[in-house]
Amino acid sequence: MPVDNRRSIAVMLSIVACVFAAPASARAEDVIRQQPAAASMMQRVGIDQKLGTQLPLDVELRDESGKSVRLGDYFGKGRPVVLAFVYYGCPSLCTMVLNGMNQSFRTLSFDIGKEYEVVTVSFDHSETPQLASEKKATYLKQYGRAGGEQGWHFLTSDEANVKRLTEAAGFRFVWDDATKQFAHGSAIMVATPQGQLARYFYGLEYAPKDLRLGLIEASENKIGRLADEVLLLCYQYNPMTGKYGFAIMRSLQIGGILTLLMLGSYIGFHLIRERKQQPAGNAPRGTIDLSSGAPSATMSGGKV
Repeated sequence: MPVDNRRSIAVMLSIVACVFAAPASARAEDVIRQQPAAASMMQRVGIDQKLGTQLPLDVELRDESGKSVRLGDYFGKGRPVVLAFVYYGCPSLCTMVLNGMNQSFRTLSFDIGKEYEVVTVSFDHSETPQLASEKKATYLKQYGRAGGEQGWHFLTSDEANVKRLTEAAGFRFVWDDATKQFAHGSAIMVATPQGQLARYFYGLEYAPKDLRLGLIEASENKIGRLADEVLLLCYQYNPMTGKYGFAIMRSLQIGGILTLLMLGSYIGFHLIRERKQQPAGNAPRGTIDLSSGAPSATMSGGKV
């Protein structure tokens, strides 16, 4: 092949390579540019535990009918409150959070509106009470128990009140222009009847046992049975995992106390039984006569 032809082919191949390489290079540059933005967004999204924090009960909200209410209207009834932040137009994550909540609620023997309240607040300030009402109807139908309508509340509010409430609870979210959605975490919280944050449960599924124990502790044992109080002696809440775990040291202490009680009962029972089996009036075989100056040994059958 002539040299000129080889040079022409080489030039054409170089041009083709540049044409295909340009989009790949552009895509790589786009990825590099997007990485800092994604990292920055992840830093702004999260859920910070604020155990013991008092929620702002004067936050102004709107209920499903559009009526103006305050957060405090759902507290002070002697019942703990499950608090969840979602937005009703969420296409995926929030629906899974609500589904997980409802599944756990249906498993619990406690009833919404009787033993505890549920407050669901939209953090999208553009959402309306009508949308909240539609979402409430959907989940009450799935819940299927009487009293749920009075105890499970779907609320909305303006930007300032949403910000104040979510910041108090440690719930951080951000709007993502690329996806036209909110970036946010998933968790539910349990608050005391006075409005103090007591427990955080993370993820999309909430173990009924954990939620039950959290509600009992938040109520200061005003709900639940004696068996639940015994169970709480062996399980304790782990803030790092947001779950209840087996308390080994506490269980060993309880086991030791129970062992001592059982041993003491066993010894006491046998001592009492031996006394009952001994004939009445049967004095010990050897006694000391102190009527005279010198002690004399006697037997039950006469003098020695």
